[in-house]
Amino acid sequence: MRKLLLALSVTIFAPGALADQPRKTYSWVDEHGVTHYGDSVPAKYAEAQKRVLNEQGVVVDYVEGRKTEEQLAAERAEAERVAAAELRQRNDRALLATYLSVDEIVMHRDRRVELFKAQSRVTELYLRNLERRLEKLMAEAGRFQPYSDNPEAPMIDPDLIDDIEFTKQTIERHENNLLKFKQDEQTIIERFDGDIRRFEELKGLTANATG
Repeated sequence: MRKLLLALSVTIFAPGALADQPRKTYSWVDEHGVTHYGDSVPAKYAEAQKRVLNEQGVVVDYVEGRKTEEQLAAERAEAERVAAAELRQRNDRALLATYLSVDEIVMHRDRRVELFKAQSRVTELYLRNLERRLEKLMAEAGRFQPYSDNPEAPMIDPDLIDDIEFTKQTIERHENNLLKFKQDEQTIIERFDGDIRRFEELKGLTANATG
């Protein structure tokens, strides 16, 4: 009995259910620019852009096709532009929330710059000491082979060679550090000067000398 009722239910309701399903018609354009219509799209045009029409022929939806490299590149460029604009807005809000005046930015900049200058001064002093030490080591090495012109001079002590090499390497390392300190100092100056110009723009101020 249950099987009979189930069969009757399927017979009664299935046609109605199918009738309620809206009929879709697709529209697409071929490589010659000719528009086609059908209830299914040939595999050849499966990746093309399509319009979906209802029974009255009204467009109710669009199906995006496969995008060209130019379209993808344009979308990436637009996404990068939007991201850059959002980042600029966040930076502007942070800038206005951090400082009340140009003088505050200048003061903060000068403090940061002074830290790098102090590191540079210490490094320069240490380098001068290392260079004097290297001069003494080389003067001492001059009494030994292979630095001496005297063929009867004794061979240099390996420890002295190691000391010279270590001092040279230390000098080179600190010269690189000094160069980095100066580069970082310049980067900080440029960044803060950019912040000053942007702050003046946001506040509608005229450009003033900032020292």
